[in-house]
Amino acid sequence: MRASLHISPAALLKTFAGAVLYAVGFQFFMYPNSIVTGGVTGIAMIINFLTGLPVGAMTMVINIPLFLFSWKRFGGRFLLMSLIGMILASVLVDVFSTVSLKITSEPLLGAVYGGIFHGVGMGIIYHAGATTGGIDIVAKALRQKYPYVNFSTFVLALDAVILVAFAVIFSRYDSAMYAIICMFISTKAVDFVLYGAVNSKVCYIITDESRAIKDAIVCDLKRGVTFLHGEGAWSGKEKDVILCVIKRNQIVELKRIVKELDESAFVIVSDSREVFGRGFEYIDDSDSVT
Repeated sequence: MRASLHISPAALLKTFAGAVLYAVGFQFFMYPNSIVTGGVTGIAMIINFLTGLPVGAMTMVINIPLFLFSWKRFGGRFLLMSLIGMILASVLVDVFSTVSLKITSEPLLGAVYGGIFHGVGMGIIYHAGATTGGIDIVAKALRQKYPYVNFSTFVLALDAVILVAFAVIFSRYDSAMYAIICMFISTKAVDFVLYGAVNSKVCYIITDESRAIKDAIVCDLKRGVTFLHGEGAWSGKEKDVILCVIKRNQIVELKRIVKELDESAFVIVSDSREVFGRGFEYIDDSDSVT
């Protein structure tokens, strides 16, 4: 069955908003301070420095073979959304280049704020189910093969290749170092938009007072609990392991409960990037490109 090419107005609005932020970060913070971005835009930026050709127009030209690859690999909707994202971002980059606005000539500020605007814009575009084409398409293909690696990690690795080429061609190693700062901030901004702040904790509690602790968590914290079967490797003793997910601000109260009921309990607390289900977020993967 052919995949639907329907694109919601909300997805288009998010893609446009992301493209605006992307272009602002690039044109007003990164480009004036010679901070190269990654991917196809970075390649277009290198060509621009060598020839003077517009960055946005060159981005669209370089993207043509990658979009042909995308059509065969990912299908119609992804291609259409990415085409929209790429065109919007590229056109806005060239449009903003005609605006005589100089915000900062300090490379560090350009790297920091350029990374924030660029990353948030990219994250919004990704969340809408689109990309800006180019390296994003390659990164998506790699993530299909290696789904346990974050999307932004692939983007960062591929961007590093462009960064090295820029530093070698122009001998601008200072700009390359600022670009590393910008890419790091951009990657964190993308992850924040896609996955949110780490707001939940996963807790494993190994205790002889599992029933009492379970009752306290359910009654006091209003959180569900799951019992896992456990067995001590050395003692051979069987016991229940409590598994629960709590909000970050509930960790102090959880520690108080465990301390009062079983000071000898063994507790593991780790960050949870995403939690779906009652009391947390609803499952909705219809838009995200990752």
